[in-house]
Amino acid sequence: MAGTIEVRQARLALGSRPNGMSKPRKLHVKSFGCQMNVYDSNRMADTLAPAGFAETARPDDADLVILNTCHIREKAVDKVYSEIGRIREMKEAAALEGRRMVIAVAGCVAQAEGKEIGRRAGVDLVVGPQNYHRLPDLLARVERGEKVVDTEFPIEDKFDALAAPARSAIAKRGIATFVTVQEGCDKFCTFCVVPYTRGAEVSRPVEKIVAEVVRLADAGVREVTLIGQNVNAYHGEGADGRPSSLARLLHRLADVPGIVRLRYTTSHPRDMAEDLIAAHRDLPALMPYVHLPVQSGSDRVLEAMNRKHTAAHYRDIVARMRAARSDLAFSSDFIVGFPGESEEDFGETLTLIEDIGFAGAYSFMYSPRAGTPAAEMAQIPQEEKSERLQRLQALVTRQQRAFNASFVGHTLDVLLEKTGRETGQLVGKSPYLQPVTVVAPASLIGEVVPVAITGVGTNSLFGVPADAARTHVPEQILTAAGA
Repeated sequence: MAGTIEVRQARLALGSRPNGMSKPRKLHVKSFGCQMNVYDSNRMADTLAPAGFAETARPDDADLVILNTCHIREKAVDKVYSEIGRIREMKEAAALEGRRMVIAVAGCVAQAEGKEIGRRAGVDLVVGPQNYHRLPDLLARVERGEKVVDTEFPIEDKFDALAAPARSAIAKRGIATFVTVQEGCDKFCTFCVVPYTRGAEVSRPVEKIVAEVVRLADAGVREVTLIGQNVNAYHGEGADGRPSSLARLLHRLADVPGIVRLRYTTSHPRDMAEDLIAAHRDLPALMPYVHLPVQSGSDRVLEAMNRKHTAAHYRDIVARMRAARSDLAFSSDFIVGFPGESEEDFGETLTLIEDIGFAGAYSFMYSPRAGTPAAEMAQIPQEEKSERLQRLQALVTRQQRAFNASFVGHTLDVLLEKTGRETGQLVGKSPYLQPVTVVAPASLIGEVVPVAITGVGTNSLFGVPADAARTHVPEQILTAAGA
C-alpha cells in the first residue's frame, strides 16, 4: 500500500506544463562509469515508469534529469560537477518557458559527496546507489519544496522494491544486457572508495536472479552479463537455502531458454574458485573472455594496495584457467604511479603484461580519493605517472592489435545485435567482446552466426557469413598478444 501511495504522490510531483496541460513527463538519465551504473540507470527508469515518466534522449526537454555518477577516479567526479552546471543552465531555460525541471544526482558521487552536491544551486535531489528504489517518494518530497539528500544505507533490499521493466523497455535496450547479482566490497584496497560508497558485499538470491533473467529472455534478450563489484565473491542464497557460488549460478542460468551467452565482471583474483574455473571448461554458454584486474605486477605495490594476492598468484590463476579452456583470453586493470611505485616496480608490471598477453586492458594514472589510505601516502609526480602510463598503454595496445589481427582468416561465432551504419550491415559481438561488422539480412539479429573474419579495424573486426557450423579459434590466440 505504501508503494502505491508513493507512486501516486510522484504522479503529482513533476512536469507541470504551461496552460495547465497534463502531458507525459519526460525522464533523462545519464550514466557515468561502470556497467553497474548502466544497470542501475535502467532500473531507475523502470521504477519511475509507473509514475508516468517516459525516457528521452534530450536532457533539455526533460522534466526530470538524473545524473547517475561514478566516484572511482578524480576525472569522473570533475565530469559530474561540470555536467551539473550544464544541466542547471537547461533548468533555468526551462523556467523561462514556464516549465519545471528537477535535477537529481544519484550514484557513488552522490553517496560520497552528498552534502556538497546538495549545496549546489539547481540540484533538487541527491540519492545514493542503495536508495534509488525510493525515488517516487523522494520526488514527492521535492514537490513539497524540500531539498532532499538520501545517502543512508537502507535496511530493506532495494531489489525487492524495484518495479520490473516493461517488455517494451527490455526490447528497446537490446539483446545483450547486464544483471546485477552482487554489490559492495569487503576487500578495502587502499586506493578504492567502493566499500565506502557501495557498502559491504551483498549477494542477491539465486531464484530472484533467475526470475529476472527469465523475464529478460522472454522479451528477446540473448546474452546476459552478471555484474558486481566483486562478482566472483557471489554467495547468494540458493534454492536449498545454502549459499551458492557464482559457478552454480552460471550453471542455473545456462538452462534458461533463449539465453545463449553468459559473461561476468568484475572479478577479483582472490575469489577465482576452482568451480568457476571448471565452469569455463564445462559451460559452452560461458564466453571465453575474462576481465581479471591485477592492478600491478609488483608484489611490493600489491601489498601497499592491500590486494592480498601476489603477481605469482595471478600468473597461476591465468595458467589454471587456460589449462581448463585453451581459448580463454584476458583483460585487466592497471594503476600506474601508485604511491611509492619505483621504476623497478613499474618494470615488473610491464613484464607481467608481456608474460601473460592481454586482449585488452583499462589503465589509469593513480588518482587520490579522499578518505582512502593511499591518499595519505607520498605521491608520485604527475609527469612521471603520465610517462609510465604512455609506456604501459603502448604495450597493451600492441597486444590488443595483435590479438585482433590473429583472427583474420579464421571463423568466429558472432551474436548479431543491431543494424550497422551502412545499408545491409549488421553489427554483433564475438566471444571476446570484439564488435564485428557483417553484411547480412536483418532477420539474423538475435542469432549466433559463424562469421569468416576478413579484416580488422582499430578496435573491431569485419567479416562475412561462413558455412562453418562452429568457431575455429586460431592456435596462436595465447601467444599472438606477445608476438
